[in-house]
Formats: sequence, structure tokens, C-alpha cells
Amino acid sequence: MISKKIKGRIVELKEKFPQRKSAILPALHLVLKEKNYVEKESLKEIAGLLELPPIEVFETASFYTMFPQKKVGKYHIQVCTNLSCSLLGAEELVKYLEEKLKIKVGETTPNGMFTLSTVECLGSCGTAPMMQINEDYYENLTKEKVDRILDDLLKKQI
Repeated sequence: MISKKIKGRIVELKEKFPQRKSAILPALHLVLKEKNYVEKESLKEIAGLLELPPIEVFETASFYTMFPQKKVGKYHIQVCTNLSCSLLGAEELVKYLEEKLKIKVGETTPNGMFTLSTVECLGSCGTAPMMQINEDYYENLTKEKVDRILDDLLKKQI
């Protein structure tokens, strides 16, 4: 369920855009920020609030990897595996993260801290390999950099 506050903001978006369909992405971002994922029920609610056919909201949400439709960990690690990143070691980094976190791609650590995903291009080809954790980009990655990043995130929890 989407909170009353976010529902109100989505209705405001509907009035802001001349084409209601243009409000889908901002609405998805609002729900994502609130819940950390956008499940089917939220997609239906967004469609209702924007007075759009649900399929239009489902198509948009499923096209973009930035809108996970199932619950993810507090930190959603998305490793780019497109051409530039793959050529510069993304596949090895994915394997390293799987070993370090003791999960496979698509899984979440038992403590709910990390979810590991692979994604298509995140638009940072010149700084490959790279990953996105929640809204932050991490570029020119090495195993050592990955270790520091994860350590820093864990320290925030203490």
C-alpha cells in the first residue's frame, strides 16, 4: 500500500503534466523512495491515481531495472554488465560480490542488508566497471574498492 502522503503527491503529478502518462516515472520514483521497491499492488494504485490503464504503468516499471518489483535489501547493489563494464571486469566483480556476500545474483543477504543484481548500461561506460548502490554510483571498481564501499556501508549501521 502506498502511503496517503505519496498518494497525494501522485495526484498532484497528474495535474502537473498535460499527458498523465508523463507522470508515471515520477510516481514510480516516489513509491520507490518510500518503500525501496514497487510491487504489483503499488503499480495498480499508481494506475488508478493517474487514471491510466494498469498495463501502461506495468510496462514502464518493467522496462527500467531501477524499479525492483520485489523487496530488496537496504542496499541494492546493481552491477552493470553491459559491454564496457564486462570488458573491464564486471563479471569477475559479480562473482566476487557473490562470494563476499554469500548470495547469488537476485538474492538478498539473510540480514536484509544487501541485494545483488546485474543490470544493463547505467551510462557510465567511461568509468567501467561500475555499480550503483541505491542512488549512488561507484566507478572504476576493483575488489579493494568494493571492499571499502561495503565496509563503509556496514559502518553506517553501527
